[in-house]
Amino acid sequence: MCGYARRHISNKDLIEYLQMLGLANAAQNRPVQQELLLEHFYPAFGGAASRRITSMLIQEDGEIRSVDATWWFDCQEVDDELVVNNTRTTFNARNLASSYWKAAIRRNRGIALFTAIGEGKLIEGKNRHFLVEGEQLLLMGTVYRKFPGGKYSTAVITRDSHSKFDQYHDKAFPLFLPPDPDFLRLWLGPEPETHPAILHLLENPRVFNKLKITPVKTFKDAVPTGPVEYLEADDAA
Repeated sequence: MCGYARRHISNKDLIEYLQMLGLANAAQNRPVQQELLLEHFYPAFGGAASRRITSMLIQEDGEIRSVDATWWFDCQEVDDELVVNNTRTTFNARNLASSYWKAAIRRNRGIALFTAIGEGKLIEGKNRHFLVEGEQLLLMGTVYRKFPGGKYSTAVITRDSHSKFDQYHDKAFPLFLPPDPDFLRLWLGPEPETHPAILHLLENPRVFNKLKITPVKTFKDAVPTGPVEYLEADDAA
């Protein structure tokens, strides 16, 4: 991912979607509002710990709940506040076999809820931007840390490039999660990443959602600069 995501959905629709997925507990404290809410998410470049992914789903003490997490994994807590370490880039988690990510992928997996993400690619010497919107809510795999003061930091998981996605971003591919209640509870639960279903997805990432791809000048304004394309969901692996 190129460091941008958005969620454009009403609380009412979000609650109904979580209920459909069997994750209603994570939405029980949200007000039932019908107005569309547009949220933009950016990583904590420049040490901005206030840049958070809101309403990220996690499981603690057997209960699924939502938390707000600074979008930069490498943080430390100082005087009950998070301080971002920008000496290395950790808003995405790629090499999950490394010792740095091993504990988090084993025990601290989460789900980010987006309606669109931003991707980019250098094409003919120019940086091109693409807004990738899901026909349904995009469920993204994350890892996270919890700090003693109750704050969280997180990174979105990426995998190797995907052949259908190469024309928009050929360096990595975000880990989409299937809208399957059993798998989502498994993902959030205590089973290690070596569980066959989790391991299979990590090794065989897929597109689970029909995607609308729009070339844009900037992700936030999302003004089209070319024709829209569509990617169909992958067949079952």
